[in-house]
Amino acid sequence: MSESVHGRNVLKMVLAADKPQPREQLIEAITAQFGADAHFHTCSVQGLSANNLLELFMGKGKLVESAEGITADASRICGHH
Repeated sequence: MSESVHGRNVLKMVLAADKPQPREQLIEAITAQFGADAHFHTCSVQGLSANNLLELFMGKGKLVESAEGITADASRICGHH
């Protein structure tokens, strides 16, 4: 089993892209960056798939999905790490 990756690393990746990415393309980029077997955690939740992580962050307003794709809302991302 692979090591768990903190979700903030995905948020940083989305911020660095600086343009909306369709969900499928973003999932592919996450897989390329962290590996097909990667699982993710946040400060409060563990054992997330990439898709579950995106859903969690969208629910918290950290990621926003529009017709153009998914972007990060930098003002909603905690900076404690």
